Formats: sequence, structure tokens, C-alpha cells
Amino acid sequence: MRLILLGPPGSGKGTQAQRLVQRYGIVQLSTGEMLRAAVAAQTPVGIKAQHIMASGGLVPDEIVVGIISDRLDQPDAARGFILDGFPRTVPQAEALDELLKKKHIKLDAVVELRVNESALLQRVETRVAEMQARGGEVRIDDTPEVLTKRLASYRALTEPLIHYYSERRKLLTVDGMMAIEHVTREIDRILAAIGAVEAKAAKKAGEARRTAKTGKSGAKTAARTASKSAAKGTGASGKAARASRKAGKPASKRAKSRLARPPRVPGSAPPERPGKALKRSRKSELKRRDG
Repeated sequence: MRLILLGPPGSGKGTQAQRLVQRYGIVQLSTGEMLRAAVAAQTPVGIKAQHIMASGGLVPDEIVVGIISDRLDQPDAARGFILDGFPRTVPQAEALDELLKKKHIKLDAVVELRVNESALLQRVETRVAEMQARGGEVRIDDTPEVLTKRLASYRALTEPLIHYYSERRKLLTVDGMMAIEHVTREIDRILAAIGAVEAKAAKKAGEARRTAKTGKSGAKTAARTASKSAAKGTGASGKAARASRKAGKPASKRAKSRLARPPRVPGSAPPERPGKALKRSRKSELKRRDG
């Protein structure tokens, strides 16, 4: 799976990228992280980028593309990748197309997270108000003013990529205003539809998320069921409770009568019941009177 995620600041690209990485075992290629890694490793391209960055200049596209090229040659990128933060402009997209063509790598899709900018600004305003109410410190880059500038920059530089990839039939649009879980499911669905991932793998990933989500509630339900079973007298705990109650009950009338009988001597006739003895004595008395 080889993807590019597009969307304005605050659209949730980072969250969805991390979910794709975890589910499908691919790598997230961030241009910022790749630049720092190349500089730390002192690769030829990294050394060039280091001098430019040290002087406060912007790293040219050809150097960024060179760093991406080196990163794609590493073994962990063979299974798939998500490009994060690149391309940002149409010339960068064209340079990326040439690079992938040389490496015989096919880009599966460009997923656009479409959001409502007014809603994004309201989210930031709400977050800032809640932070201030708690007495917390608001980040400098997390204000409506900063977000407004970043959105304007996105419209001017990056939004043309939507048309660029749409013409090449690579663009897939998802409603980024949905809940995070719904956005994830929709991305899974469209990736399975175009064959970027197997439908079974997407389904399995969804089932794993639902299982993890309902695990805690399932444990609580089992505990409540066991408690109800004990109260109603069903299940193992219920049987034990019934046995305990039965042991504490007084003996029945029949049991009491049996306990009141005198013990039987082995070899002797069974003792007569009190009722039969009384009848026999009455018959004897009547015979004496008649005689």
C-alpha cells in the first residue's frame, strides 16, 4: 500500500496515518523526520540539507526528493508507505511521480480528508476557551489566527494537488468531519474497493478495533450476568446459594415424624403406627361389650 494523505491543518491526517501504520504494518514517511535523520546520518543529501538549514534557507525540492529516494530504498518501506507532508505543491508532485516511475513503484491512491474550514476554526476556538478556563497555557500555533493563516497557505499551495491527482484518477475523497472511527472505516472501505488492501484484511482490522472497544463493556456485562444468576439461583454460584439456603431450612413435617419414631431393633417387627393401634383397641372394646 502506497498512499498520500491530503487535507488542511486539523483535518486529522496524522491520526489516520498512525492508524494505517498500525493496522497494515507500513511506514509513515515524514519529510521533517527524514531530513533530520539524513542530517544525523551524514548522507550526501543530508550534508547538503544541513548547510542550507543552518543558514536559515528552505531546502530545495530536489534535495527533499533525494532524501525520499534514499528512504524508499530501505527494507521497511518495501511493504508500503504513507507520505506525510510531501508533496505540498504541484511541482513537488511532478518530481515525486518521476521518482516513483524510476523506481517502478506504483502509487495506489491519494486520500483527501475534506473538512469544513469554519468548523475547524470553531473547534480551535472551543479548545482555546476550555484551556483558558482550566488555567492552562495555550500553544502559540494553536489559535484561530494561526490556523487561518495556515488554511490560506494550504488553499494557495496544496489545494491545486486535488485537481492534479483527480486528473490522474488517484484521488479518493473522504468526509473528514465524521467521527474518527467512521473516517477510519471509510478509508478501509475505499482502499479495499480499489485493491490497495485485501477486503479480508480491512474487515479483520475493523473487527479487531471493535473487539478492543467492547472488551471492557463485555467484562462488565459478564459480571452483571453472574450477579443476576446468583440472585435467581442459576449457574454455579446460584446452586451453591440454594444448597446453603436448603441446609439452613427447618425440617419438614414428614421429616419430623420420621425423627420422632423410636429406633427399629434389627430382627423385630416394625412398630405399629399410632393410628392402627388406636383402631385395634376400639374394636376389642366393642367385642367385649357385645359379648
